[in-house]
Amino acid sequence: MVRNVAGVMAELEPEDFYLLSGVEQGMRFSEWVNRGKLPDLTGLTPENVEYRLDRCATRELIERKTIQYEGYKLSVKGYDALALRTFSKRDTIQGVGAPLGVGKESDVLEVQSYKPLALKFHREGYTNFREVMRERDYTSDRQHVSWLYTARKAAEREYEALEDLYPDVSVPRPVDQNRHAIVMEKLEGVELGKAKLADEQAVGVLDLILAEVAAAYEAGYVHADMSEYNVAVAENGVTVFDWPQAVPTDHDNARELLARDVKNLLGYFRRKYPAAMPDAVDEPDVCDAVAADEFETVRDYAE
Repeated sequence: MVRNVAGVMAELEPEDFYLLSGVEQGMRFSEWVNRGKLPDLTGLTPENVEYRLDRCATRELIERKTIQYEGYKLSVKGYDALALRTFSKRDTIQGVGAPLGVGKESDVLEVQSYKPLALKFHREGYTNFREVMRERDYTSDRQHVSWLYTARKAAEREYEALEDLYPDVSVPRPVDQNRHAIVMEKLEGVELGKAKLADEQAVGVLDLILAEVAAAYEAGYVHADMSEYNVAVAENGVTVFDWPQAVPTDHDNARELLARDVKNLLGYFRRKYPAAMPDAVDEPDVCDAVAADEFETVRDYAE
């Protein structure tokens, strides 16, 4: 279920956010922040710290442990609250609406601004910390890495990719980023994995997706996680989303990751639309054409 902290935002006072920010700062150095350090970290008196701890704990914005010492850390809702407050102060968003989707590494909500937008909270490292530590190169040089750090770095990396790719590549238009959260254009259409294409449409849609992969490569990026779960199909075309694992084309493994992306897409269309696909497609040749920005249709690479 999508975690939605918006319901408690109106109840929070400025001093509550001082406490949350202080805990966030302390988590840069340890998973649990010693209670005794909170007055210095927050700028609040010890009495006010005690009062704010109770308020934030009641609203599930912080977690507490008492083994060895009394310590606190932000919960997912607490980190979300800090990002939402920043977006609100920037006038990026005026309200939070219904959930749009949930994945193993993100929650997405509709938000109100000058028009409906999407708010994506990155969750990397919160439930699968060891896997993220092993796979993401932006954690390799850190002695202490919290899930806040891995989620924030994922959001920063994705937002940077979106800014570089839009509008030359069909990706969601980036609007704003703070901590582990991104505000972006709301996707049109339906996820490829849920779409029901007619056989005569299948190859055309695949060609559109591979053309976007080629455009991204020309712009300097490999998605590195392409599947039917991060492409949206609409009447006016396709949109490729979820870019936190993207790598630059000068990365040592860029061509290998591009080949995997191409293989994943071709494999999906072969399984889902076997009657529509050419009997055999030379995957390495497709990958070479995508990398050279010479791709037109998979039919040109039927063996």
